[in-house]
Amino acid sequence: METKNNKKKVLICITKANFGGAQRYVYELATNIPKESFEVVVACGEGETLKSKLQEKGIRVISIESSKRNISISRDIKLFFELLKIIRQEKPDVLHLNSSKISGVGGVAGRIEGVPKIVFTAHGWAFNENRSFLSKVIIKILHSITVLLSHTTIAVAEKIKTSISSLSFIRNRIVVICNGIKNYKLLSIKESSEKLGIESGKTIIMSIAELHPSKGLDIAIKSISLLPKEKQEKISYLILGSGEEKDSLEKLITDLGLENSVRLLGFVPDAKSFLRVADMFLLSSRTEAFPYVILEAGLAGVPTIATNVGGIYEVIKDMQNGILVPPRNPREIAEAISYLLDRKDKQKEFSKNIKQTVSEFFPFSKMLEETLRVYTQ
Repeated sequence: METKNNKKKVLICITKANFGGAQRYVYELATNIPKESFEVVVACGEGETLKSKLQEKGIRVISIESSKRNISISRDIKLFFELLKIIRQEKPDVLHLNSSKISGVGGVAGRIEGVPKIVFTAHGWAFNENRSFLSKVIIKILHSITVLLSHTTIAVAEKIKTSISSLSFIRNRIVVICNGIKNYKLLSIKESSEKLGIESGKTIIMSIAELHPSKGLDIAIKSISLLPKEKQEKISYLILGSGEEKDSLEKLITDLGLENSVRLLGFVPDAKSFLRVADMFLLSSRTEAFPYVILEAGLAGVPTIATNVGGIYEVIKDMQNGILVPPRNPREIAEAISYLLDRKDKQKEFSKNIKQTVSEFFPFSKMLEETLRVYTQ
């Protein structure tokens, strides 16, 4: 059913309203879907950042009181009925579900209410996380049910699709639409250096990440300690981000005697705007799906060293536009850093190639166009 003004109504749902990768996906989609053809409403749970950013752009937001990440049978039953009520009131033409919990519950609610088009975006699979074998099997079954409840599942990377498409009965229900990125403003090297307090004459290595175990920042810091002393003195490794590992990472830096080489800068608003000052970008994650930060660094033309996890290899082609290293391996990262420190020509080559890759293959316009095609098929 279309709305009275002939616009299709899209109800986008997500479990939490913080501002991680999935929330950024929802924000970019909701604020760029053409208003002349679609009416967009976003329903989300705990957190405020996504809600406030969407409201600033004039997007109507519905708070889902019972939507929280942690599992609770009684609360999740409430979530089901709350979603059912929202769907019944909004009568969407398209129900677009994001994140595991709300997608499973929302898929059932959407089917009961007869929503014409249910779309589920898989930003990653929980069965790829560090869990027991039994937990992984149960979670994979639940994810498969979510795919079956949806008319179309969008995988944000080819790797996301292949991780579950071994189950032949759901393979044809999944399409790959990679995350895309728009051009953004970069600060000048001078302005970035002044704002971040960067010491002149040093090679800048940068990471932008939540201080969380999955991001492998402890591994990155250990890799710096494995560099020869003369190379440690030439670099400044800047980590932009906040999170639960702050204290343990600070202790690690002190224990390894890296106070002059590694700095935790905490949360930096619009961190990507500082990327021009970086000579290298380092992503040391233990696990990933398809992180936006790789696209941001690539669009800024920063030579990148990244762990070969999730869909990262779909952007970084080893020794062509960057360097891929195995996860959880500080020595491999140290060797990659050392390689680029010694080869300015490779830094320039990777810089040119990665910018071309991201610009050509991962524009936001392509992601939006393909997503709208899913909505209207």
